[in-house]
Amino acid sequence: MPHRDIAECREAIRHGSRSFHAASHLLPKDVREAALALYAFCRLADDAVDLRDDKAAAVLRLRDRLDHIYDGTPIDAAADRAFSRVVHQYEMPKALPDALIEGLAWDATEREYETLSDLRAYSARVASAVGAMMCVIMKVRNGDALARACDMGVAMQLTNIARDVGEDARMGRVYLPLDWLAEEGIDKAAFLADPVATPAIRRLVARLLREAERLYLRSEAGIAALPVRCRPAIYACRHIYAAIGAEVARAGYDSISTRAHTSTGRKLALLAQSGVNAGATVLLGRQATLYANPLPEVAFLVEAAARRADRQTVADRVDRMMDLFAELERRDRGYPDPREQTPAE
Repeated sequence: MPHRDIAECREAIRHGSRSFHAASHLLPKDVREAALALYAFCRLADDAVDLRDDKAAAVLRLRDRLDHIYDGTPIDAAADRAFSRVVHQYEMPKALPDALIEGLAWDATEREYETLSDLRAYSARVASAVGAMMCVIMKVRNGDALARACDMGVAMQLTNIARDVGEDARMGRVYLPLDWLAEEGIDKAAFLADPVATPAIRRLVARLLREAERLYLRSEAGIAALPVRCRPAIYACRHIYAAIGAEVARAGYDSISTRAHTSTGRKLALLAQSGVNAGATVLLGRQATLYANPLPEVAFLVEAAARRADRQTVADRVDRMMDLFAELERRDRGYPDPREQTPAE
């Protein structure tokens, strides 16, 4: 892979995804370069939507860029060129980056999540899809290992959501499950108007982090199914993200008046711990939890990465994606929502 493209990808990750940048130092060179290309494209995709006002148009442009990547004609950008090489070298199933863009489209349409299952479905797309692509880069197509990688992806995204409750609220967004808010008697509109770390909100943040921790623990069994030389880096991802949740807990689950982060010193300690954990997997072998069923919300990713997806499942997903992109086209062009129009007398 051209050095210049990888250098640009590395620089994008150094600024945009510091946790992964730290963990990536533990990957072997060939895997690290492909992973940097993957994460640079994912970072670019996320920023292209998050940092723009015309979010619907941004997602549509990403869809087109991904099509060019798979056609072997990427636009003249380092991340696109590098990711195109990864896609073709590792035979990356298109359903995986498609899932990521679908999740970004959900953001663009300001979708809300009624239940924890709905939130896991979102997390599957914006985070577990990346974990599944990392497995493909590590040449792991085993369904059990993929399921545990997807567990870790969901756990990481739930951690991000718990950390960013205040930041999201100030942008008019709530990612906490709406039925959880109802159980606590929290009025969503009132919370958005005046985000405060009330005892009820803190309980929801703690509840979300407990779910994340459950999935972090379950994901560890999958690390032993990865190539030995890749295990320290994946343990590092697990520990560094979980440490963000620990910082939220240390702040009394107040992620509104403060934003948790891990220090450089703490990251270095976790990198060392990850090497020890990875060494232990060689001695201890595989755990029974490796064989747990995948979360229902990530099953489509496991099937796609393992090359087991049946034609009907693929066709159904394509139909849903087409409907979603049609909705984005409508928003981008300013057309009225037909569901809100009154039939003519």
